[in-house]
Amino acid sequence: MPPPLLAPIILAFAPLFTVASWQHVLVLLFGAILTPGKRTVTSALRIMGRQGKKDFQNYHRLLNRAQWSPRRGSQILLHLLVKRFAPTGPLLFGIDDTIERRWGAKIRARGIYRDPVRSSDSHFVKASGLRWLSLMLLVPIPWAQRVWALPVLTSLAPSERYYQDRPRMPKSLLQWAAQQCFQLRRWWPNRKLTVVVDGAFAALDFLHQLHRVDISCVTRLRLDARLYQPAPVRPRNRPGRPRVIGSRRPAPRQHLNDPQTRWTKTLIPNWYGRAGRTVELYSATAIWYHGGLPPAPIRWVLLRDPEHHFDPLALLSTDLAATPMDIVHAYVSRWQVEVTFEESRAHLGLETQRQWSDNAIARTTPLLLALYSMITLMADRLNSSRRLPIAQAAWYAKPVPTFSDALAAVRKHLWSHGDLFISPRRSNVKKSSNALLQCFSDALCYAA
Repeated sequence: MPPPLLAPIILAFAPLFTVASWQHVLVLLFGAILTPGKRTVTSALRIMGRQGKKDFQNYHRLLNRAQWSPRRGSQILLHLLVKRFAPTGPLLFGIDDTIERRWGAKIRARGIYRDPVRSSDSHFVKASGLRWLSLMLLVPIPWAQRVWALPVLTSLAPSERYYQDRPRMPKSLLQWAAQQCFQLRRWWPNRKLTVVVDGAFAALDFLHQLHRVDISCVTRLRLDARLYQPAPVRPRNRPGRPRVIGSRRPAPRQHLNDPQTRWTKTLIPNWYGRAGRTVELYSATAIWYHGGLPPAPIRWVLLRDPEHHFDPLALLSTDLAATPMDIVHAYVSRWQVEVTFEESRAHLGLETQRQWSDNAIARTTPLLLALYSMITLMADRLNSSRRLPIAQAAWYAKPVPTFSDALAAVRKHLWSHGDLFISPRRSNVKKSSNALLQCFSDALCYAA
């Protein structure tokens, strides 16, 4: 059974499984949290002391055969996160893709993609693996004093080559992202939702689909974007098709050197995890339009650095009532999505699993990313009872806990309350000192 303090979080997922499968779920869950290094099924069984059990195949079947709904699990996880960290007000989400570097002849969804981490504007790097699209809740964590990106829904987005011998039509990354947003609106029909994405998702079709379900979008805007005035009022009884746009407006690039542009100097308190940065803003509303595509009413913001540390940047929001600072803060918060991907690789063993069946692959990586959110919820409950300890060093001083501290706190709690191991009753066994046990515990809990 789970520890009493963490039971409300863990038991919320019990209705997804049968009674027999639920016991296997607990073993894999605690094993994935406690084991360092590779997150394979065998590693989880070893750390839980079940390497001698003959029913190990049942744990593999939980991933590749058992009938349970990952989508329903995502809904439960999102409700837990929203109830704790954002019970009222609008909800901000980030969507981005990542490449899980995997090789193997039996991994049929594997493709060749551009590596966004190693590539640059002048250097193109290809990577072989699986492409995942993850929807994450961007919400401030009180005890961390910053915004975290908490994964809630992750989908496998294969390339077109994967569908060549299959009856299904291929889906683009924009179509997968739109489907995730549609699912999000079905889960939360009465909340104001905003999705922040990078420039790869800045497409008029995508913005139009989100507008149909009343979801706002914040993304980058090209500096040479074609902007127009709203369509003029159509006279009554005038023949012909109504106009969709008005006269042409200057592109954002033209405002950079225009002496009539009225810039507003503003301090951004948290600029990509660093100290505050002073920038100059200019904002306006317009219609973004290309021939044959639906027009998009937007509020766009032009940023430039007075010290010229970064190139000018244009952002847009489909919420015309949003302020320029709201748009900038939302887009800067998107960086936490990349942080979550990196910390999942460093601390949760992403890219170390070894499943090769289609069903197991489609479940394992989303589960590891969802584990990031579950550990955050568990650490929050531990912090409510006593403050989370912070791993300090003379060469590395941290003012607030990070995800590694949250993971270590959850591990220590499981070691002390999980009844995972029972020492044999022998009087001639020499017990280790408390200091030595504490050293071993720290080394294991903070291991990646």
